[in-house]
Amino acid sequence: MLNSYESILGNIIPWRICDIMDKEKVVTRFPPSPTGYLHIGGARTALFNWLYARQKGGTFILRIEDTDKQRSSEEATRAIIESMEWLGLDWDEGPYFQSQRYRIYDEYIERLLSKGKAYYCHCTPEELDRKRELAKSKGLKPKYDGTCRELNLGPSPGAVVRLKAPLSGRTSFHDVVKGAIAFDNEELDDLVLKKSDGTPTYHLAVVVDDVTMGVTHVIRGDDHVNNTPRQILIYQALGEPLPSYAHVPMILGPDRTRLSKRHGATSVLAYREMGYLPQALINALARLGWSYGDQERFTIEELIQKFSLENVGKSAGIFNGEKLLDLNAIYIRESDTKYLTQAVIPFLERLGFKDLDMATLRKAVETVKPRSRTLAEMAEAILFYFQDEITYEEKGEKKFLRAEVVELLEDILSRLTRTGDFDQKALEVLFLAFLEEKGVKLGKIAQPLRVALTGKTASPGLFEVMEVLGKAKTLRRIEKAIAHIRSKQ
Repeated sequence: MLNSYESILGNIIPWRICDIMDKEKVVTRFPPSPTGYLHIGGARTALFNWLYARQKGGTFILRIEDTDKQRSSEEATRAIIESMEWLGLDWDEGPYFQSQRYRIYDEYIERLLSKGKAYYCHCTPEELDRKRELAKSKGLKPKYDGTCRELNLGPSPGAVVRLKAPLSGRTSFHDVVKGAIAFDNEELDDLVLKKSDGTPTYHLAVVVDDVTMGVTHVIRGDDHVNNTPRQILIYQALGEPLPSYAHVPMILGPDRTRLSKRHGATSVLAYREMGYLPQALINALARLGWSYGDQERFTIEELIQKFSLENVGKSAGIFNGEKLLDLNAIYIRESDTKYLTQAVIPFLERLGFKDLDMATLRKAVETVKPRSRTLAEMAEAILFYFQDEITYEEKGEKKFLRAEVVELLEDILSRLTRTGDFDQKALEVLFLAFLEEKGVKLGKIAQPLRVALTGKTASPGLFEVMEVLGKAKTLRRIEKAIAHIRSKQ
């Protein structure tokens, strides 16, 4: 199904099996399953793996774990890759696709069978269900009882391959984040390596992938802790060295429950569509469970320099949407206007505005940078510059477009018509002369003029607005406001 990605992406690297693993070189991987979009938790895991590889001058691998044929989709794969690209998390190898690696998995299963580390199991699903129910009735753990373990059975239709796991002792490892962790082997059973349909199980595929790709550090969510002993047993059966493990804490919402849709958008692309900047989301993700003193904001270069697994905390990270929104506003204020101008174009196009004059657009963006929290907000805020006809906010229209301001608006219109210069400095001089002659304060004319020009009671500075609108559009809008007021009389 996913073979078409070879032509679409053009950067799939052929399979490779590492004959000699470079012990000095760090290799990390991010292995999402294409059963849905890339969510915040997965993106944080990808970022931590990417940062560690970049800091150590190592290799970061993207691997698509698509062995679940029924739930995997090309759409989800595209979304994952698009999310990674948007975040700037470039990969050095891949994307590899597990669905294209079955031959390699079969080779490793045969290797385990030939060494007596695995065996064929002919127990039917119905027999396994009965064994589990019997174990439960006796108060025992419902695990496989090893019926076929020593029977030296061969392949047959419906048979599975199981790992011959140790029956006693403990499987332990040092977790870089959590410290020493150990499991009693009696709690583990002879897990299935190859299913009855001939496909590999998750645990077998993960270990073989990590071995053949030379992965040295497995950085993943702590929901995988219970998977680790099972995978370690496969490593040991293969006689392969273990990678370093680092299980990072889960992510919770502000109410300290598991992050979900009720806490707001959770997929990376949803945040892109809402107008967040990738650098703001990256910064927020980095701070979910990791810290560096009291520093709150980091450039990508600083993150690469300062990131360490030792500074990843053991407690859950709290994802706060309001804090992310505030952070995004800061990044927008500090971003280059040229960059923001390009970034806001898709949001304007979504609102039906295309092929805008770029010089005018840049000026418009500059006027709303200080007060925009997202690119979507920015697009909405600058629409009035490009609309042929604006609509007055009802409250502002009733309060400010009143008969008593017509004379002032007509005077301003006359002065603006006669002026040659239409930049902010010249407009400020013109208005100061107007206010002095009329003996009125700016507030008397500012809000009526703001509503006349923008349709709103809140906007960038009047002189900024008029300069961006240009003389012709400014005059037309004042004329329209005067006519509108007279029509109500």
